[in-house]
Amino acid sequence: MSTSSAPVAWLTQESYDRLKAELDHLSGPGRAEIVARIEQARSEGDLKENGGYHAAKEEQGKAEARIRQLTELLRNAHVGEAPADDGVVEPGMVIEAKIAGDLETFLLGSREVAGDAAIDVYSEKSPLGAAIHGLKAGDSTTYTAPNGKQIAVEIISAKPYAG
Repeated sequence: MSTSSAPVAWLTQESYDRLKAELDHLSGPGRAEIVARIEQARSEGDLKENGGYHAAKEEQGKAEARIRQLTELLRNAHVGEAPADDGVVEPGMVIEAKIAGDLETFLLGSREVAGDAAIDVYSEKSPLGAAIHGLKAGDSTTYTAPNGKQIAVEIISAKPYAG
């Protein structure tokens, strides 16, 4: 049994390659660009009132945080083909479900898989994700929401995410 508490994300090869390219840019040329901007701003004098310096330092902090996030995500990612189109709810599937009576469509898995797509994403580790994992169209269940309420869920369909 693994002692790592980091979640494993399912990624398509395309998603993995896109995120790896982003990481390579941020940790190489992107990092160098920010350092150059910090040095340029620093050379302008008084750092207390230097907006360019503070903006570049803030950008550097955000970039370093993204580098750490991507490094961890890619280290723990399960890369593979999209799941089989067998109607079973699992990571990488777009789920259509009635949740508390409302019809909702969402991706089960990692936000990183969806990229810039305008689709809601729920982790398979979330209360909803854990409750519906392994179900098929027509199956119903309930899960306990963070507020303690029992929420009814009926699976309408589960299709592989095409991105």
